[in-house]
Amino acid sequence: MDEKIAALARLVDQGKKLAVFTGAGMSTESGIPDYRSPGGIWERHKPVMFPDFMAHPWAREDYWRFYQEWFPGFGEAKPNPGHLALGRLWEAGLLKGVVTQNVDGLHQAGGVPASAVVEVHGNVFDTACIDGCGHQEPTAEVLERFTRGDRDPICTNCGGSLKPTTISFGQMLNPAVLEQAAMLCAMADPLIVVGSSLVVTPAAELPLATLGRGGALAILNRDPTPLDERAALVFRRPAGEALDALADVLLDG
Repeated sequence: MDEKIAALARLVDQGKKLAVFTGAGMSTESGIPDYRSPGGIWERHKPVMFPDFMAHPWAREDYWRFYQEWFPGFGEAKPNPGHLALGRLWEAGLLKGVVTQNVDGLHQAGGVPASAVVEVHGNVFDTACIDGCGHQEPTAEVLERFTRGDRDPICTNCGGSLKPTTISFGQMLNPAVLEQAAMLCAMADPLIVVGSSLVVTPAAELPLATLGRGGALAILNRDPTPLDERAALVFRRPAGEALDALADVLLDG
């Protein structure tokens, strides 16, 4: 047995309050790229700032055009062994919840119920009215309207502007969602950070809530993070492989 996986399993057994914090590296093994990397989508599309989206029809059109390219890959993506491992741990009662920076819904597809997944950056499949009524519509249906020539889709309930629930550049995170994420991280022992560089704030600060309450932190990421020195364990290996191995140890003894 891998010594680090064994050590992580012991942390889970000791703390009995396992939670997981995930970033883009969790989903790259499902074919969803890290959009900030060289060749990513941000090299082809200038990000639309949230204030511009709110103020200008041209900005909303640019945003929906970007979504035309971005969205289809999410529908094709399938949960990888890491997502499925977390689903197994949830079913066994060993996982308290997941906080994710990802917007792909793959944790839910992997078996963790939506009620136990805190999506701090929203979900690509949901679009909501941002002019007050809060009415939600499936993103796929709104994109169909855009493709048919409706360049500034409006809410079918109140006529306000529609926007996917994913967080845009310059947009504040939902305070209630951020508080829910902070509460889950604060009770975690251990918290496993998977595939996050821990540099995109304020979400990247959430693991500090775990450390502040005395919980153990384990970091599974390709590159170094600002919290590596404070972590009980640091891994440099594929997320799916490591989480699958952890689930095997915890569930099979």
